[in-house]
Amino acid sequence: MIEFFLAQPQDTDLLGQWLAATRPPHAVVELRGDLGAGKSTLARALLRALGVQGNVRSPTYTLVERYPLSDGKEAWHLDLYRIGQAEELDFLGLDEGSASLWLVEWPERGAGALPPTDLIVALEIEGQGRRARLGAASAAGHEWLERLPQGGDLQALSVG
Repeated sequence: MIEFFLAQPQDTDLLGQWLAATRPPHAVVELRGDLGAGKSTLARALLRALGVQGNVRSPTYTLVERYPLSDGKEAWHLDLYRIGQAEELDFLGLDEGSASLWLVEWPERGAGALPPTDLIVALEIEGQGRRARLGAASAAGHEWLERLPQGGDLQALSVG
């Protein structure tokens, strides 16, 4: 597990940039945390770092937003907060092989209907900032964590 303290909003952007710069070719990321913990903010930062242009919306009401990436692949951002049962995902027409990146908020609500997770990002409010804990859930997730800085304060880090 790697842990970061995100003292300022730009720290969340930096973490998103690091995740984008080091991501494997195909990944499923669980974004966990209470309402307001920064899940959508981190997803937006990661997607921007992958070249997504235009409005990056939270999928709270649409449940899924699809984004073309600069590498020609597609990322899906799901917010399953409004899902009552995992079977409801069948109606969204999600094909596991169609997206190279899945960012899933409230993944526990889709348990059993989602592809296997690679990385778990748990966010929580801590004082005026956020605490981010990243844990691997697969071999690809372990490799991803090995490519990231080993935690601490992101303010001194830069992606390049």
